[in-house]
Amino acid sequence: MNLDLTLLFSLNSLAGKSNWLDSLIIFLAEYLPYLVVLSIIFFLWSYRLSRKLQKQILLTLAFGLILSLGVTSFCRFLWPRPRPFLSFPINNLLTENSSSFPSRHATIFFALATIVFSFQKKWGLGLFLAAFLISLARVAAGIHYPSDILGGLIIGFLIGYLSFYSLRYLFELSTSSTNS
Repeated sequence: MNLDLTLLFSLNSLAGKSNWLDSLIIFLAEYLPYLVVLSIIFFLWSYRLSRKLQKQILLTLAFGLILSLGVTSFCRFLWPRPRPFLSFPINNLLTENSSSFPSRHATIFFALATIVFSFQKKWGLGLFLAAFLISLARVAAGIHYPSDILGGLIIGFLIGYLSFYSLRYLFELSTSSTNS
């Protein structure tokens, strides 16, 4: 058996063991993403940032989010992959109807974590931890293969990096053109 399936079955073996553990997996996979978004909003609102920097971070996050949605949709169109619960008799805690590769959640939350990390390391590390927990829970819930997560992680990191540096460059251009 390949590593992808070995990891899938190992993580998914946590599901169906107890109501408490199933609830934790579902919380991490489905509801933690909302808390992450709220924490980003809290970060932008409460952290002592200039309005200009808040605007730059918000636009970079929006650009990264839109790019993440577009790239995952394109990848899913090119490489349709059925969800693990459709291919194997595993413990299924959640259902999804779309293709499995790459994980949209992993792509989005690793992109957002990369962007925030580029601006503020401590908050970014917390978001990387949250993205990792969300991703592992989605494998444990039976809706993603580990390779879906790895693909989403790589794509998300690249999107976050591209978003940060391209928009930083645009903001520097706009600042230098208004100062001229």
